[in-house]
Amino acid sequence: MASGLPLSTAQSGGHEVRHSLSLLDVLNPNQLEGKSLDACLRQQTEENFYRGAPPQWLNFYISEQLESDGIGTPFIQRDGYSELVEQIRQWRKHPGISTVKLYHQTGCGGTTLAMQVLWDMRKTFRCAVLTGSSSDITNVAKEVVNLFADGGQGFQNTVLLLVNDDHILENLQDSIMMEIAEQRIVTRMPVVIFFSCVRKNAVLQSDHVIIEAALSDTEEKKFNEKKEELRRRFGSKCEQFHGFNILQTNFSQDYVKQVCKVIRPVPRAKRPKRIQLVGFLSLLNAYVPGSYLLENQCLDLFKHKDYRMKPFSHLIITFQQGTEKRVCMAHSMIAQCCTELMAEAGVTRSDTARNFLTHLCRDEVPPFLLGFVKDMLTKREMKIKENPINSTEITEEPERFSRLILDIQKKEGETVSASVLKVASKKFDKNPYFPQALARFYYIELKDYKPAELWAKRAKQRDPQNSFIADTLGQVHKNHLKNKKSDVKPREILQLATKAIDAFKDEEGLAENEQGTDMKEDGETNVSRIFNSRGQFGYLQVCNLVHDQLVSQNETWKRVLTKAVPMGSVLELLGDNQLFEFKDLINSLRDEVAKKCDFFDKYLSYSKPDMKKDDPSYLYEDIAECYRKYVRNSPPEHVKEKGADFIQKLEQNVVDTSAGPLSCLDGEYSESELKEITTQWEEISLHKDSVTALVNYIFAHVMLMNRRAVLPHECKSLTAFRKKMPLSTDESPESHMLALLLDWPTNDEGKCSAVSQLIKCMRLSYKQSYEKDLRSRHLCPLFFIGKAQGLNRIVHRKTLEGLFERNNTIQDWSNNWSSEKIFKDRMVQDHLLKLDGMVRNYRLLATVGGTVIQVDANMRNSLWKHRQVSFYLGFTIRGPVAFGIHTKTAEREISETESELSPCEDTTTEPAVRMKFGASCSKMDSSDLTKLQPEVDDIHTYSLQSEAGQYECSVSALRWVCKEKVSFTYQFRSWEEHMKRPLCKDYMQAGPLLDISVTSGNIEELHLPHWICIDRNITMSDMFAVLHLDASGNAVGNVVERVPVVTTSHIMFSQPTLSPKGVMIKKKPGIPIYCDVLIYKRSKEFLTLDVYLVPRDPALKQEVEQNSCGSVIIPKPGPDKSLQMGDNFLLTTDQADVNIQPSTRDLRYDSRNVFEVFIRNADSDFILKLESEQETVWTCTIHKGDYQNQSTDRVQGQHSGQAAAITSANDTGAQGEKTHLK
Repeated sequence: MASGLPLSTAQSGGHEVRHSLSLLDVLNPNQLEGKSLDACLRQQTEENFYRGAPPQWLNFYISEQLESDGIGTPFIQRDGYSELVEQIRQWRKHPGISTVKLYHQTGCGGTTLAMQVLWDMRKTFRCAVLTGSSSDITNVAKEVVNLFADGGQGFQNTVLLLVNDDHILENLQDSIMMEIAEQRIVTRMPVVIFFSCVRKNAVLQSDHVIIEAALSDTEEKKFNEKKEELRRRFGSKCEQFHGFNILQTNFSQDYVKQVCKVIRPVPRAKRPKRIQLVGFLSLLNAYVPGSYLLENQCLDLFKHKDYRMKPFSHLIITFQQGTEKRVCMAHSMIAQCCTELMAEAGVTRSDTARNFLTHLCRDEVPPFLLGFVKDMLTKREMKIKENPINSTEITEEPERFSRLILDIQKKEGETVSASVLKVASKKFDKNPYFPQALARFYYIELKDYKPAELWAKRAKQRDPQNSFIADTLGQVHKNHLKNKKSDVKPREILQLATKAIDAFKDEEGLAENEQGTDMKEDGETNVSRIFNSRGQFGYLQVCNLVHDQLVSQNETWKRVLTKAVPMGSVLELLGDNQLFEFKDLINSLRDEVAKKCDFFDKYLSYSKPDMKKDDPSYLYEDIAECYRKYVRNSPPEHVKEKGADFIQKLEQNVVDTSAGPLSCLDGEYSESELKEITTQWEEISLHKDSVTALVNYIFAHVMLMNRRAVLPHECKSLTAFRKKMPLSTDESPESHMLALLLDWPTNDEGKCSAVSQLIKCMRLSYKQSYEKDLRSRHLCPLFFIGKAQGLNRIVHRKTLEGLFERNNTIQDWSNNWSSEKIFKDRMVQDHLLKLDGMVRNYRLLATVGGTVIQVDANMRNSLWKHRQVSFYLGFTIRGPVAFGIHTKTAEREISETESELSPCEDTTTEPAVRMKFGASCSKMDSSDLTKLQPEVDDIHTYSLQSEAGQYECSVSALRWVCKEKVSFTYQFRSWEEHMKRPLCKDYMQAGPLLDISVTSGNIEELHLPHWICIDRNITMSDMFAVLHLDASGNAVGNVVERVPVVTTSHIMFSQPTLSPKGVMIKKKPGIPIYCDVLIYKRSKEFLTLDVYLVPRDPALKQEVEQNSCGSVIIPKPGPDKSLQMGDNFLLTTDQADVNIQPSTRDLRYDSRNVFEVFIRNADSDFILKLESEQETVWTCTIHKGDYQNQSTDRVQGQHSGQAAAITSANDTGAQGEKTHLK
């Protein structure tokens, strides 16, 4: 879509992209600037767009030029525009990779909106569109990283990448992180923000932006204004601007029918070519959004004669896209209407589809057209499904077939739908997907299993190594068996079962041979990112059907299928001696069911589809039902060793696997059942010299301890297990996990080397045992390390969920785990041991003394920034994983003296009441305060918790008093939009705007910090006010609410209502405030400093820090004296060859209030001075060592900035505190 201009020097540091970006279409910051446009091209581009052609970058450029020339109105922004831009801007402040999602219905301008956002942000980000194959994840990641790093270390810039497939984002994120680490790039900012623009007609309610085919009142007004402009500029041509007019009329069906009436009448026989072409384009565009034909294909239809499309030409668009001329209908609603009108006239959808395949799919079909036809006939759209029992439970599931096939079925009949798929299957005789869809249609809709089997086999022949294609044949036979009448003979049941089982076993074998993308290819092996478990599940479903149908006819089958009696001994009871030919099948079922249930026991206990999605409930139900039917009543024949009796008992509780005890808490087992299981495993471990038996007994014991059950005795096998150590890599991952849980060091460095080796062994064991089967799935945490000792330190996931449920009534466990919300719960925190670590080179290293141990991170986005962290340690079946990663902020003890202001003698107010703990206060002595260091996450949410007492936050200087244990969080909010409110026009900011949320307990008193210098100016306290906001950010109540208590550093509230609050003060010349001077050294060839003069606001300093990504802070103390807001200050230095821009600045509340100091040949100490008109207010010496020989990573400078912010924030309370009550 881009014109291919080189990257702008403004954003790429004077360098072009170093590598060819064949998969990305880069939108350059200076796209089209200075380019002379042909007037005809300009007009044609505009007309095509308003008629319905897809947008091009040129459309946005033309719109800007027209607006700047005073000819045109701005390009229309749909209501979601501002929210998208704001989300993108906010995510840029956070480290890591983020995603902004836009869902839009067909034909409502979603793609145009997405491109508009990129166009408007092209000078801020490096904007690009993913145009290449989304399956080539590795190379896409390389191109994104190359674009981000273009120009070198000092010129990195975040990539804003537009993608239309949100299924690739997780893998693409991982690949980008690996590429960054491999190239050893130190990131100063987010590498990429994914902008996912997905067309979706049925969208569940979500936090993402959704654009629908309906205009708001504001949007209608904008479209009406644009309509007047277009009439003025284009005259009567506007009548054919159907793409624009459909939106302007708010997607009016009446308008669409009016413009489409030229279709009538439609002759059924000997239809003109132009009618046929309209039919083909309409069908394609109606069912495949974004589809098109090439102009050459249209000419082929007319045998390259002049094709005149009148009177339909205004319904069709021909537009240039790169080197191609593409043809499509003006809008999807027009395509749908034309398709319907033609069907009403007797030219049915099926007729048009068959003719399309006949006329346009001759000879070799180009890949793009094959893709459109495949989508039209086989793509199953998602639909919204409401739970009939619980109406609030709404999910998405795919339709049975493509929209076109379903419409043909509804309007023309089932056999006609099948006939269209049959034509496609024969036309594309090497493609497996059309016969696969046809086979599905035969067995699902027509219940005709013979042709279903035929076409399923043909699909398999066309792609014989694809397990997902092979699955269809098994489904055909399974459904045939399922729909057999109840009086069918056992022989027929077993014949069908044999076919189904053979098909599913074949599928299972193919799935075993399919390798994951991270495994070595041999050039012949089919590669699949997802492990296909449908064959094994299909086998169990068939076994359920066989059991139900046979046992319903004769109860003897129950004993035969469980191998309680040999089949040959009961043939007479079964009534058919010829059934003996199925002896091998019958004898294999019980052991095969046990084997496959063992596989699913691990598969479902250890993993799930992804972090935010659980497996469907029917999967668990069918597997458990099959196990009960076949396995629980008798032991397998091969069990003859010691402990066989106990294994049989265990099997009745479904735990005879290495994963069995680990899944006990996931099952609904009672305490008595768990005790029985534990006793049985103890007996087995005594009779078998087996590490697995020992491990299962110990884990079963742990399960009981997690239930807080009364144990008959202590676990007796720990010593025996330790004697088995060190474990070999041949032992199971479960054994290695137990060893790690027992031996993870907390303060003993001597164990670290052994633990690192254990982790390597566990990962190797996992690779050998489970990696192939679980390769595409999210591994669930099984255990965590708690604060206790021995086995009591092992905490199961279900235990944490139980604790969390006590304080949270509504549960969404997928979200609780994926967002790590569970680790913010106080009871969960009290249960778990917090470990220390650090993030280095995109890896998390647990630190024990001076030794480090590398562990995985549950939230990979936590690894972008070098920092000291704390976290909780969990274990998946692959190894240790860090959860709840938080930055450790520096603790500082700051002494502070506070003295009391004399209360005002205002008799109209209540007298002041002296504060003691819990009472209304007029004084809080710093000696009574306990300084607390908050935890902070990657989105700058600060968390604090305290017992009863008086406290101060070391970051924000926020103070509070509580009578009981309390937990709360806070975030800094922006003042900008709120200060524009009419009620705030007479005020200015006087402290940070804090969004405080109490998660447990109550705060008796809240003290909000301010930076106003009161000294002994009693009257100034009358000028204070507090802005209150509701949860949505709107002002509530009286935003100039009187302040009850003012001290030299805080505003106090008793029994506060915890909405977002911030301190303001009435505007008045000469208000004295405490300030900071922040100095950042930029990465430049010559010494360049950014010197910020800002109020002493930790939120403002946070903004400065984020704006200074890539710079190193030079920490220096701020002015000792207060300065007056609005005064002008001059920055000077004693160096001769210096350039300071600007030389003066007014003191204002602005994170961009900065002086740039440029020194060409800096090689010595020098002095900076800040001067007012009357005096020098600040002086500092910049030592040579401050700006030279800085070997630490610049990222560490970010922490210094944070430390400086902490220092300054606490210094707001460094003045003697005095109180004045109103």
